Parts: sequence; C-alpha cells; structure tokens
Amino acid sequence: MEKQKIGITGQAGFVGSHLYTTLSLREDVELIPFERSYFEDSEAMRKFVSNCDTVVHLAAMNRHEDQNVIYNTNLKLVEELITACKDSKSTPHIIFSSSSQENRDNLYGKSKKEGKEKMMAWAASTDGKFTSLTIPNVFGPFGKPNYNSVVATFCHKVAHNEEPTIINDGEVGLIYINDLVKVFVDTIFGEQQTTTLGTNSFEVDIAPNHFVKVSRILGLLNKFKSDYMLNGIFPSLEDHFEKSLFNTFRCYIPESHYPVKYTKHTDPRGSFVEIARTETSGQFSFSTTVPGITRGNHFHTRKAERFAVISGKARIQLRKIGTDKVINYELDGSQPAYVDMPIWYTHNITNIGDEELITLFWINEPYNPEDADTYFENVE
Repeated sequence: MEKQKIGITGQAGFVGSHLYTTLSLREDVELIPFERSYFEDSEAMRKFVSNCDTVVHLAAMNRHEDQNVIYNTNLKLVEELITACKDSKSTPHIIFSSSSQENRDNLYGKSKKEGKEKMMAWAASTDGKFTSLTIPNVFGPFGKPNYNSVVATFCHKVAHNEEPTIINDGEVGLIYINDLVKVFVDTIFGEQQTTTLGTNSFEVDIAPNHFVKVSRILGLLNKFKSDYMLNGIFPSLEDHFEKSLFNTFRCYIPESHYPVKYTKHTDPRGSFVEIARTETSGQFSFSTTVPGITRGNHFHTRKAERFAVISGKARIQLRKIGTDKVINYELDGSQPAYVDMPIWYTHNITNIGDEELITLFWINEPYNPEDADTYFENVE
C-alpha cells in the first residue's frame, strides 16, 4: 500500500493535534513530523515540504494585544511555506485553514484573506494544488480556556467550580472538532466537494452544524455538573450536539474527581450498590480478572465508559494520547468505586490484589465490530 505523506504545520495546536491523532489511526497515512522551529530554519522547512504529498497549514496566531503582530506573523508563516516549496521545487497539495472572519474588517481576517491569495498565486504558477477551508467556530476536547472558544472557557470554569459570565447571550454557530477533522481528511483524500477558486485552487466553505445560544450551552454544562459530576448520572447522548458537548466537558473534570466512591447499602442479607443511572442507552458487562493480569490498553474517540470495581483490588491507568503523563487510580471492592474514561485517553485495569477482581463496565454504545471505535495502545 502506497501511503499518503502528510505534514501539519501547527500540529501541536487544538485543531492540529486532533487532526494528527486521527490521521495516525489510518494505515494509508505516513505523518511527516513538524516543529514550530522549522519556520526559522529554511533548510528544515525545505526538507519538510519536499517529504510531503499534502501539507495542512494550520500554524497561525489568533490572539495578541497588537493586531499588527497577528497580521504580520500570519503572512510571514504563509510566505515561509511558499518560499520553501519554491526553493525545493516541491508541489504538495496545500490545505489552508482560513476563517469565517476573512471578509471582516479586522487584521486577523485580513491576514487570512491575503494569505489565501498568496497561496492561490503559488498554485497558479506551479503544478501545486491549493485548497482553502473556511472554518467556523470550533469546539471539542482539550481546547484552551480563554483562547480557543467560549465552550472551552465555560467547560473549564464549570468543572472547576467557577462562575462563567455571559456577556452577550447571542446564538453561536459551532462545529464539533470530530466533524471538522472529517472535512480535512475528506479534502486530503479527494472525497470532499469543493468550489473552484482559480487555476489549481479550490475552496470549501464549512458551515456550522450547530447554532446554539450561549445560555443553552451554559445551562447544559451546569446540568452535566449537577447530574454527572455530583450524582454520577449519564445524560442523554442521543442528540449530536449534547453528546459532543458532554464529551468535551468530561475532559475538563479534574483528575482528583476520581475514583468516585459508591454508596454501599449493607444489611444482614449482604450489600447492595447502585452502579449507574443513565438517561441514555448502552451496554453493561462484567469481567473477572486473575491476579497480576491487565485488561484494556485501548482508547475511544466518541464513547463514554465507566469502570466500576465491585470486588477485589485494581489499578486503573489512563494516558492522554500524544502525551507521556500516566494517571493512576487504585480501587478496592470493599469500598466500591468507579472511574469514567474520557475520550482520547488510552486506559487499562490491572488486578493488583491476591484474589479475583470483578469489574462492571458500562459503555454508551453496544459493541459493533464493524464500527468499534476501539484503538489499541499501551498506557505505559
């Protein structure tokens, strides 16, 4: 199989990291690593573009107290990329992240519009290909509070017991990061419908797929806090926006929230523990694990999952994909407790006791081998 060689400028950013990790799951892709320092190293930049069939140009400055710095920085990044292509005689397909602000009267939007025009000129004068993606407001897990979106800011504040402030309760047009990444992937592989801009240049105007009032966003997040964080109740996950917002919110819950201990009811007959309340469908299962054995070492990109230890001793480990930090939780069935798995965190469970471990699992989707959303990667 011939692999598509793809490089992403800004691969460490919010959109870049999601695109990078999603592409890393494909067997027909070879990712060409990119470092921010390449923009200051012309030789490294030339080598990078010459190795790529496709370059996704995401690197950009969004915020600065001086708007001129934003404008000059973003144009310089475009010019450095074009120069590297010309000097190395490389003609990759360049996919450019433009913005719905490109026709507004601000220097950020102007930098995007002029950057696009420079890319179009490059494509017209070479055998290269250029596609501009006009991107609306994006939300999803791991966005930076007070930077990427109002959703990231509100999620962080609600999960950390802070009080968000609504300045303007307008309707916001949003797209979930997974949906945006699909457009990028389809564009890379020629499966996305485009509009012709000029010679060798094309455009995709991505519309928001959710229009939501700010007060509704905050209302849902407060409900997730009261129902899910405080009472362990999973909300309805049938609506695409609410499911996307819930999976986003879960990634801002402090590590110290887990493990959550159950209320154990004991009488002469024995004991009773309520495992999960849900407002959604799902699948319950249980496993037994002999001492010293580890299960799992996989992650999900959309599923919500709960591990409940009801007998024996366990260590549950989690690690966010693309990072090295391992989170460890120890649970003991004598005090039944649970840990929920955020998306994009590989996780496992090990029997660290001397007796059989019994674990009850709940996941919001029945297992479908044709669309398992289960990717194997060791935690350690």
